[in-house]
Amino acid sequence: MNGKEKKLSFGRYPEVSLKDARRLRDEARSAKAAGVDPARERQEVKAQAKLGASNSFEAIAEEFLAKRVREGLAETTISKNRWFLDQLRPSIGKLPVAEITPREVLRALRKAENAGKHETANRMRSFASRVFRYAIATARADADPAHALRGALTTPIVKHHAAITDAKEFGALFRAIEAYTGERTTMVALSLTRHIFQRPGEVRKMRWSELDLTEAVWTIPGERMKQRGQDHSVPLSRQALSLLKTVENYCDRSEFVFPSARTKLRPMSENAINGALRRLGYAQGEMTAHGFRTSASSLLNESGKWNPDAIERALSHRDKNTIRGIYNRSAYWPERVQMAQWWSDYLDRLKSGGV
Repeated sequence: MNGKEKKLSFGRYPEVSLKDARRLRDEARSAKAAGVDPARERQEVKAQAKLGASNSFEAIAEEFLAKRVREGLAETTISKNRWFLDQLRPSIGKLPVAEITPREVLRALRKAENAGKHETANRMRSFASRVFRYAIATARADADPAHALRGALTTPIVKHHAAITDAKEFGALFRAIEAYTGERTTMVALSLTRHIFQRPGEVRKMRWSELDLTEAVWTIPGERMKQRGQDHSVPLSRQALSLLKTVENYCDRSEFVFPSARTKLRPMSENAINGALRRLGYAQGEMTAHGFRTSASSLLNESGKWNPDAIERALSHRDKNTIRGIYNRSAYWPERVQMAQWWSDYLDRLKSGGV
């Protein structure tokens, strides 16, 4: 080639037959006649194959997830995303991200949809779309084939957390809780949940180090929030403080306020509160641990006494407007303290049969 003798290997015999070797030789001669270096061309093909492997969907997805971990995304969310990736690996994991078509993505999603997992299929599509957008942003792809599939999958029926929003029925629930005869720690956790209406996962993982019983504040670290970031402070009413002091008096010392019955090294089971509600006679379609948040939101707004923004902040709902969110954190604290005490007093009236 260009006056320099070069050798070209087509593979080993018998893996490459004599017939195939002659064909490859003829193709190489044709390329040389056209001014193309066949050895260089083969090197480029190998390089492209190697580059394609490093830019496969699963490789880009792993890189994207590593970035989200550095950004502080909640561990539970990362785990869910890794699960979505595991479902997509068999179908499109090894494919170069820039060459994947909407049809190939749809074929992967249909497996979940055909199994009746409509919500899973839609969330897998959303995850895949985020990976493709990351590939576009990092110059490894030009299009998001998952975006083209919006509307192609069966829309799941939204299931809201069951909750009691009628004041009288809410009061009847409290009277049932007072008569609960199961595990004492579970009863206190159930009682406290109605007063502070935070997410069940945050309540069961509550640690003594997060509580300031003198200042009547529970501060949930940002890394334990549903969306990692800002710490969330919860004002504690007199009733909430009384319940916490009750636990402190009889419970063996553990870093968790509500430790597991089996070991003090772990928090109580995530199904403990819902299990208690079932034993009290409340079916899953009637009331759930998460439903206390819905009940509080509904009844606090119906009272007309509190700023809706203060209620949203108490529920730790993140404001999409960052500047407004920062303002809300500081501006509504005094109102949230008053609201927390009013809410607990209101619950006591409901328990006594009032409204």
